[in-house]
Amino acid sequence: MKKGIHPEYRDVVFKDVSSDFEIITRSTIKTSDKTTLNGKEYPLYKVDISSASHPFYTGTQRVMDTEGRVDRFKKKYGKK
Repeated sequence: MKKGIHPEYRDVVFKDVSSDFEIITRSTIKTSDKTTLNGKEYPLYKVDISSASHPFYTGTQRVMDTEGRVDRFKKKYGKK
């Protein structure tokens, strides 16, 4: 392999901001945030959804809005 053309491969903490779930894995992702986990400092990458908060894995459903899609469509584009 050529030297100097590959990104740095290092330990990174991925944090699910909706459930405070954190996991350490190796990645080439670039981030300027840092966090301390188990007494060691790691780069931090924040994600919106992970297996800890996704409805398919948790079996729970979150209501995003109370008004249905069809009702919103009719209200916005319906004949007056």
